[in-house]
Amino acid sequence: MPVSTLSIVAQVLALALIVATLLPFWRSRAGLVRTFDFPRFQIAAAIPPVLVLLMLAGQDPVSLALGAGLLGALGLQLRHILPFTRLTGPKAGAAPKDADPAACVSILIVNVLQSNRAYHRLLAVAEASDPDLILALETDAAWRDALAPLRARYPHGVDQAQDNTYGLILYSRLPLDDLQVRFLIEDDVPSVRAGVTLPSGERFTFHGVHPRPPHPGQSSATRDGELVLVAREVAREGGPAVVAGDLNDVAWSRTTRLFQAIGGLLDPRVGRGAYPTFHANWPMLRWPLDHVFFSEHFLLARLERLPNVGSDHFPILIALCRDSRAEAVQEPPAADTEDRREGAEAVAEAREAAGP
Repeated sequence: MPVSTLSIVAQVLALALIVATLLPFWRSRAGLVRTFDFPRFQIAAAIPPVLVLLMLAGQDPVSLALGAGLLGALGLQLRHILPFTRLTGPKAGAAPKDADPAACVSILIVNVLQSNRAYHRLLAVAEASDPDLILALETDAAWRDALAPLRARYPHGVDQAQDNTYGLILYSRLPLDDLQVRFLIEDDVPSVRAGVTLPSGERFTFHGVHPRPPHPGQSSATRDGELVLVAREVAREGGPAVVAGDLNDVAWSRTTRLFQAIGGLLDPRVGRGAYPTFHANWPMLRWPLDHVFFSEHFLLARLERLPNVGSDHFPILIALCRDSRAEAVQEPPAADTEDRREGAEAVAEAREAAGP
């Protein structure tokens, strides 16, 4: 019995979705492979209509086999994305209503898009949300000048404006110490590290990062290695810590889970929603690239995606509170021997990729 054109189209689509699901399980750092870490929600949403089309077009052995493969692919996708819905319980505890305001901090993270010149939109969002810290990424000299009015309210911080889309500026109304701009892997991709003192007198370490993303034809090695280095530092120091920024990775990827395990860091999105921040202009193609992870010393008081500021990223606002009950109500991930071995490999490959 001849196979119809519709059946062939359905089979091709089904095979493409199965391959797209399986490809991220390949532990390759090739950009083409790692790109498929990102659209898990989109692939999961595409599987049911393709499955229906496949069954309607014909039930020959190939179609039936591909149908079974699609069901398996859907299960794999759901395993990754369901934790980032309200269908599972949160891993990070919620701050109680009686949390001490002096022990809390609010942080705004925004990738401004270097070519975006709608400066007034970010200034308006910053004024409305009134965070204690602002981490602005992709900031060049023009953005530094445009955001100068913030200095009146944010006297502390650092300016590392660059014209290669990896500039960053940290603004803080809270006192900072041991403030460092560092180039952990690549000499043109900075990160920032600072001690932050809360009004209560308690201190935590803040890391702001924006590693280079993987693209088809470009390895994820430098991104992966930089994230592991930051996680190692958090684990080594052992105190209260927050890691924030555009990680150029999604919350459900193997790299991010490795980063969390090594650093013992919690993800506030788990059990609360994906909060996709990129692409701001393409509603059907969005995933969470901008993150805040924190140690078990904090409880979550607020997590919000803020209005578009003209960038391809939405800003994220988070409020965290130091609380003596925090360590009793939440358990951070922990690294095992295999995680540490994989982390060492990631750092070695990153340094090799970055060159001398």
